[in-house]
Amino acid sequence: MLTKKDLPLDGQRALVTGANSGIGAAIARSLAMAGAKVVVNYVVNEQAALTLIREIEAEGGQAIAVHADVSQEDQVQNMFQQMFDAWGSIDILVNNAGIQRDAAFLDMSLEQWDQVMNVNLTGQFLCAREAAREFVRRGVIPEISCAAGKIICISSVHEVIPWAGHVNYAASKGGVMLFMKSIAQELAHLKIRVNGIAPGAIKTPINKSAWETQEAEQQLLKLIPYERVGEPSDIGRATVWLASDDSDYVTGTSLFVDGGMTLYPGFREGG
Repeated sequence: MLTKKDLPLDGQRALVTGANSGIGAAIARSLAMAGAKVVVNYVVNEQAALTLIREIEAEGGQAIAVHADVSQEDQVQNMFQQMFDAWGSIDILVNNAGIQRDAAFLDMSLEQWDQVMNVNLTGQFLCAREAAREFVRRGVIPEISCAAGKIICISSVHEVIPWAGHVNYAASKGGVMLFMKSIAQELAHLKIRVNGIAPGAIKTPINKSAWETQEAEQQLLKLIPYERVGEPSDIGRATVWLASDDSDYVTGTSLFVDGGMTLYPGFREGG
């Protein structure tokens, strides 16, 4: 018989943005296997979202797919309403949706800058605001969680590591970090916990060229003291912990899941 320890998120309702592939899909699957009902948000590739739903259901979980562009206020509000119509409320928001539009700084267009900021930063604002409003309206339900709600902002090691050639992305992730900390400070007295996860190099389609060959992976490992490239499930497990009551005294913190990438490994021999 499964216990609360086996299903730490039993009875909770989660929304994961950008959840039809990569890190987002792993997070959705991990939350579902921990007992949560999960909204799989997507903006493109509906078939991938539906496939993930079927996989979650085959493993005994519950999930639904909802289309929404997180950079659009009306679509975000409609997504939350669809979730409330289906499951009544929300307990966990994972702000995962993100994009890259890379260019050298001198060549970067305003459109490339705006696209990344609109999804990576404004999207987190819009979704967190809707979730927090519902947490405040509903309050704490002790039999579900110690907290009124949990918001987890997926960032990147580039919230602290500069990244030439990717200034829009790095700036958006630095913004996510201070956005997360600022709303954590503002909402803590309402029993709303807000934290971030800052992944390092994770094997996902977006960075496949950095690890798909042995030569490329060896180059990448020079940046990772732990000498392995991360898997999406590494982020999924971290998310479950931050969403559970096991982390109830944790708020306003960035959890770096990076194999030590932020330890500046070049200084191990060259400092």
